[in-house]
Amino acid sequence: MIVEKTNTGFSAFSEDFPIFTTGKTVPELINNAYEAAQLFFEEENIKISHENIKFEIDFKQFFQYYKVLNSKFLAEKIGMNPTLLSQYIQGRKKPSEHQTEKILTGIQQIGRELSEINLIYKR
Repeated sequence: MIVEKTNTGFSAFSEDFPIFTTGKTVPELINNAYEAAQLFFEEENIKISHENIKFEIDFKQFFQYYKVLNSKFLAEKIGMNPTLLSQYIQGRKKPSEHQTEKILTGIQQIGRELSEINLIYKR
């Protein structure tokens, strides 16, 4: 499903089936997308799971929403020229499939690292 940022949240649509939905947040959008797909395929008795739906968003919209992810940091993490990554994000250049995979792998690695960290605090 193609994800797009809107003024009120997000929308998602399928290029292959007449399935579309909206949500105020990404988690809400994902839940709504699963529900919409399940309703569409209900008569065919097809069960929808996380493996059945892939969500895609373009670089510019991704970095506009996930402002916490610094593009310069990401570029350094994956060994990419920060100016080149910036051009991808701004839509001035389109990354190749290899570059897209490299960027996605870096984003996923950062996500794994963040999910494994616990913060300590002193009382």
